[in-house]
Amino acid sequence: MTRLKLRIQQLENQLAQANARPINQPSHDLDLVSDIETMSSRLSGTLHIHRKRGASGQPEPIPYNVSLKTRLFGQSHWAVSGVCLVRDIFNILEPYLCDESSLAWIGIKKCKDLARCIKAARAPAWPSWPPLPTSTLPAKEIADALVDNYLRTTEAIYRILHVPAFRREYEELWMSNERPDMAFLMQVKLVLALGAVTYDDRFSLRASAIQWVYEAQLWISGPKYKSRLNIQSLQANLLLLFAQEQVGFTGDLPWVSAGALLRKAIYMGLHRDPGRLTQMTNFVIEMRRRLWNTILEVNLQSSLTSGSPSLLSLNDFDTAPPSNFDDEQLETQDPVPRPEGDFTKVSMAVALRRTFPYRLAVVKFLNDLTSPGTYEETLRLDADLREAYRMLAQTLRACTSSGDGPSQFEIQVVDLLMHRYFCALHIPFFGQARHGTAYVFSQKTVVESSLKVWRAVCPTPSPMTVSLTSDAAPLYSNDLPRLVSCSSGFYPTVAIHAAFLIGMELCTQLQEEDGLCPAPLRPDLLSVLEDAKAWCLRVLKAGETNVKGYLLMSIVSARVEGLMRPLEDKEVTRLLVKAVETVGEKCFPILEEMAASIQEQRGGPVDDMADEMTKDWNFPIPDVPFNPSDTEPMSWIFNEDFDQGYLEF
Repeated sequence: MTRLKLRIQQLENQLAQANARPINQPSHDLDLVSDIETMSSRLSGTLHIHRKRGASGQPEPIPYNVSLKTRLFGQSHWAVSGVCLVRDIFNILEPYLCDESSLAWIGIKKCKDLARCIKAARAPAWPSWPPLPTSTLPAKEIADALVDNYLRTTEAIYRILHVPAFRREYEELWMSNERPDMAFLMQVKLVLALGAVTYDDRFSLRASAIQWVYEAQLWISGPKYKSRLNIQSLQANLLLLFAQEQVGFTGDLPWVSAGALLRKAIYMGLHRDPGRLTQMTNFVIEMRRRLWNTILEVNLQSSLTSGSPSLLSLNDFDTAPPSNFDDEQLETQDPVPRPEGDFTKVSMAVALRRTFPYRLAVVKFLNDLTSPGTYEETLRLDADLREAYRMLAQTLRACTSSGDGPSQFEIQVVDLLMHRYFCALHIPFFGQARHGTAYVFSQKTVVESSLKVWRAVCPTPSPMTVSLTSDAAPLYSNDLPRLVSCSSGFYPTVAIHAAFLIGMELCTQLQEEDGLCPAPLRPDLLSVLEDAKAWCLRVLKAGETNVKGYLLMSIVSARVEGLMRPLEDKEVTRLLVKAVETVGEKCFPILEEMAASIQEQRGGPVDDMADEMTKDWNFPIPDVPFNPSDTEPMSWIFNEDFDQGYLEF
């Protein structure tokens, strides 16, 4: 009896401790812990969906985190809402994909295994590397084109370089017989790597771009360069960060690297406006403002993509936005900024900076630990963001009407960025719209923003169609479609996510149809499905090794087709399984051709080279192979590449 009493007392003490709330813990935290749903399938793997219980006016719990192994994704990460939207499809396919002899499973496995070998073989062979990066550059004609590409794309949105100074030193590289300054040479190679992404529709210079990024990474990570605290060092770090993401270099996660760069900039005092520091030249003042402005953008974008907190507030800095100077003005004495309505090469960055507080508020609302997450707050942030977007549009229209305005690429990228924030803000309530009318506004916002994003990156007419004005200037630019199709990271992820959301909207409309005669689906939405599948194949032909985008759009398209016809459950299942089988049939030949090309260039079988690299040099392979005994198959869906914002599904 005494032992029983002691046991009861022990259990009561444990219960009291479990119910005790730490003084500094928000009252809602314990409520959140209890709403965790575990989801597991062969396609999705095992993950845990954390939901916030319905607040006032919110009929359904809203997913706010997804945890996987050692990672935790916030609401702005596509997985938090995406995996819930396709759960029924995964459940239908589960019995068939568990059969390792099925054609669906075999086809995907073959693609995955070959993709691993291709990615490993693309990496420069470490044994052949010299102690220092080489000074080898491509032919000047090609290099000039790559520099122009970079200046027309990345530099046009995110100011990093002083272009006249860069061009002077760049030209000296070709005229001087002396050994070039290695720090500047690495900047040039990173610029070339970024320019190579939009060189052509097939990213034919991918191997060279990877080599240039590897060389720059090796140089910048060295002890002498790493310790430098100057403008050139910040420029190199920013260029490397952009190049790692766009070229597909597997390094630290962008959110982690961006955070380190932010702290480096703060250590250098860039978070304080130069007017509050010691006297500086106009050139130094404006370069510091431009670099801080770009660092803010990089941090915010990486937080949005990774679903991580920004760890930054408006109270953490007082640096003013860049002034409206052309680069050439900064080399003169006592320059006067051009009027606000005059377009300069810094105008796009300044225009985006005005929207920064509102976009930061969205990211904090989605990813911060103490965010209330209420729908009322969502609507308030939406109103603020729309007003900022309206003012941005007015500013850019005024610049465009002046004659010397922004390019089509610049306008499209800024528009894409803004609609990405609209989507992110409303996606948590997108899936809940089927439960009632409370979130219809969010549903409409997600669909319309996704459609605008998709048509910007995959326009109609085809990118091959070019219209000319009377003075023979192209109205259509293929820079953005090329950037989205050939790069890794933010842009292709935003594109496929937009197409996926449109596909899920079509599924919702068909599932909710209860009339005798089904209402016709919007043709502009329906066309996205086939366009997206064709786009995914073009991305593969441009060198992407991951077939998950094509897989995702194939099964969503099959689901829509099954609902439209309509089909019985067995026929729907057969249609979905066939869609998975088609992934191997369509994608494997493209990967085989890619592997054969690499084999021809390197003079050996791709898989042999990959085995040699992993065996002799412990080369890190970012993708985990399919393993039937793997207790965490989620590594196939969410691996480290996906954390970087790559096209991983």
